[in-house]
Amino acid sequence: MTERAAQRRRLTTKEAAQRLGVKPETLYSYVSRGLLSSERVSGGRGSTFDAAEVDDLARRGRRVRPTAPEEPQATAHTMPVTTGITLIEDDRYYFRGVDAVELATRFGYEEVAQWLWTGTLRPGTRFSAPGEALAAAERAVAALPAHSGLTDRLRAATVAAAVADPLRFDLTPKTVIAAARGLIATLVDSLPLAGDRFHRPGGSIAHRLWSRLTPSEADAASINVLQAALVLLIDHDLAASTVAARVAASSRAHPYAVVSAGLGALDGPLHGAASGLAHRMLTEVLERGSAAAVVSDHLRTGRTVPGLGHRLYRGEDPRARALFELLAQVPSAERTLDAARAVVRAAARDAPVHANVDLALGVLSVSAGMPSEAGEAVFAVARTAGWIAHALEEYGERPLRMRPRGQYTGPRPPQPLP
Repeated sequence: MTERAAQRRRLTTKEAAQRLGVKPETLYSYVSRGLLSSERVSGGRGSTFDAAEVDDLARRGRRVRPTAPEEPQATAHTMPVTTGITLIEDDRYYFRGVDAVELATRFGYEEVAQWLWTGTLRPGTRFSAPGEALAAAERAVAALPAHSGLTDRLRAATVAAAVADPLRFDLTPKTVIAAARGLIATLVDSLPLAGDRFHRPGGSIAHRLWSRLTPSEADAASINVLQAALVLLIDHDLAASTVAARVAASSRAHPYAVVSAGLGALDGPLHGAASGLAHRMLTEVLERGSAAAVVSDHLRTGRTVPGLGHRLYRGEDPRARALFELLAQVPSAERTLDAARAVVRAAARDAPVHANVDLALGVLSVSAGMPSEAGEAVFAVARTAGWIAHALEEYGERPLRMRPRGQYTGPRPPQPLP
């Protein structure tokens, strides 16, 4: 791509509004609803918009008008990454060519993770934590401040489990997969039990994680929702945390370090923590009894309405659709599910908008009496299997291939010494 072409990928507010045939106020409402992303102009007022996103929204039925030349802005160097794990196509997504939603309705998390790593599906697969690793992780988690979040504890447990594994630098597939099985179990089992629950050894990752997230007893329908969520969240192409994990694997970091890199990227409010925002919004809707009022408050203050829209899907996020169908079978989730649907209706009054997986995780966490960060913990545990799958791929590639080249924009040399 030429420098001139690279500079023609951002639109000013006026240009984006003209291309869509709407007023600037409406344009910013699209941003609040998750239909478009924007970037503030450095050192000035206003925002810029990705031309491809604007064109995609225009193709979905909005009026298109002739546009003025696009505002120049440099773009980052991009580098294609080949992967055989996840394909997102036509508003559906697939793990190794198999529909991910169908996998989630037929198999458990451990079974799908093991199949993703090895190509072999073994019914009844269970992960167990090595004794020394679990003891180290429990000590590390217990040493954290009382206010530490669930993801903080998962990060500490990952580091402790790594130190306890003398084979962590063995990157042969068999050893990496054994480490991954033990790590996922250690992450879950090292979290403190919620309320006055008694420890029940064994069982699936979903059952064990449930007891760490809520003091409520789990019925079969609720466990089905959590089990499906874990499968659906295993991977989603090259999300930010997955890129971070692959960069670590490219440097031949051991699998625990790969997971630590993924957890670091997951910590942002625009990635794994997004479900917590949806949780708090749904709680407010239930307290106030009005989704329209809550959505209006978000738009009035320029905040994005959580749990809506996804740049990879034109329609509804298939993960959200699958989880909503399962949540409809959980009696205790009825009010929260109705609140989520009311949010979608309120936000879609003048623009097409759909729920994403974060809204579904918010429904699960609110209805089950979980903390607001529970969805992030579910995301992190689930995605650990995907990060390991990507690490296994990356270990088979040329080392350090994940090395983009910077586009220098500083002063040209020679410059005087400071």
